[in-house]
Amino acid sequence: MYNPKEDSYLIQKHIKEFCNKNSIVLDMGTGSGILAGEAAKYAKHVEAVDIDNEVIKELRCKLNVNKAIVHNSTHSSSKARSKIKFLQSNLFSSLNKKTKFDLIIFNPPYIPTKKQETRFVDLDGGKNGAEIIEKFLKQAKQFLKRDGKILLLTSSLNKNIESLFKKYNYTYLALDEEKFFFEKLYVWVLESR
Repeated sequence: MYNPKEDSYLIQKHIKEFCNKNSIVLDMGTGSGILAGEAAKYAKHVEAVDIDNEVIKELRCKLNVNKAIVHNSTHSSSKARSKIKFLQSNLFSSLNKKTKFDLIIFNPPYIPTKKQETRFVDLDGGKNGAEIIEKFLKQAKQFLKRDGKILLLTSSLNKNIESLFKKYNYTYLALDEEKFFFEKLYVWVLESR
C-alpha cells in the first residue's frame, strides 16, 4: 500500500475545488485511500480503484471497521465513508464503460525506472516516468462527463509531459507546484477538448 506523502497532500488540497454534492468521482490508483476519503467529504459518490487487490481488501476492511479513511468531515464519518466503493482494476479495465465521472483524480506512479531495477508498482512510472500516465490519458476521456475534469500529479522527472496532454487532446493548466531537493511536483487540471 502506498503511504501518503508530499505528492498525495499536494493533490489532496485541490479536491474540494472540483467537487460538489452531485459529483461522481473516480480516484484512480487509490493507494492509501486518502484522496477518495477527501472526495467523499464533498461528492455524491466516489469509486476508488487500485491494481493491487490486497490494497482494495485492506481499504474495504478499514471502511467497515474504523474511521481511518475519512476524518475531519463536515458530514458524519459513516455517511462519507458509505459514499466510497473500492474496486480492483488495472487503470480502467474493471470499470463499466457507461460510467462517466465529473472528476478523475490520479496520483500515478511517476518515478523513471530502468528494466534492471526492482520494480514497485506504486512507484514505477517506466523508462521516462510517464508510461502509466500515457496509458491513463489514452483511456480517460471515455470515462469523463462532458464538462468533467482530471486532477493529475506529475513530476519534473517526467519529460515532455505537456506534449502528452496535447497528443491526447486535453486542455491543461498547472494548478500548483512544490519544489523538493531533487524534483518539482505539479498538480494539473485537464479537460477533454
